[in-house]
Amino acid sequence: MAGPQKLDKLEILTYCFHKLPCFSRKEQKVSWKSRDPRSRGCVSHCNGGFSLLELVIVIVIISVLLVLAISRLLALMVDAERVTMETVAGTLRSAIGMKVAESIVKSKVADLGTYEGSNPMALLAETPQNYLGELDGADPAKLEDGNWYFDKRDKTLVYLVRNKGFFVGGQANPPRARFAVRLVYSDRNGNGVFDQGKDVIEGLRLNPVEKYSWSR
Repeated sequence: MAGPQKLDKLEILTYCFHKLPCFSRKEQKVSWKSRDPRSRGCVSHCNGGFSLLELVIVIVIISVLLVLAISRLLALMVDAERVTMETVAGTLRSAIGMKVAESIVKSKVADLGTYEGSNPMALLAETPQNYLGELDGADPAKLEDGNWYFDKRDKTLVYLVRNKGFFVGGQANPPRARFAVRLVYSDRNGNGVFDQGKDVIEGLRLNPVEKYSWSR
């Protein structure tokens, strides 16, 4: 609180100063208003602002927080792409499973051999919005990332990776994951190849052509 107010003979209130905290940790002086009409308002004064060291510390803290925020955002973007891709692949596997079940019910399991190397997107009632269709030997480097397409020449379903730095395996230049519809059969002669009339068809499966994984 301010000290006692003092009146002179002219009944003019003199300035009585008191101390207030300053953001720079230095003292700040503020005076009470004078009754003299020529002096209006309070007089304030701060002895100094932020020091260079304080500014550097603030800048460093903001920079660290910004880096952490960007890293978190990038991780969320990678997770979103991974989940989206795996969701489409899971939907295709479900559609293939339904086709196998239908063939079993109709006693047409032997007809499943015609689906090997086929386009699994044809089994869906509605294809994803990022599906480009069937392309014959297209150059993946000229296609937009984050899209699917079926390569008629290789008979593979291809996904073009958007966050390339977090995708390991698959095909390179550009990074992409490839899937193919393969027969599931009992290899009775053990030669690793399906032999019509010798091996028994058991179903279909959507397999990745090359192994891949997502990193953080």
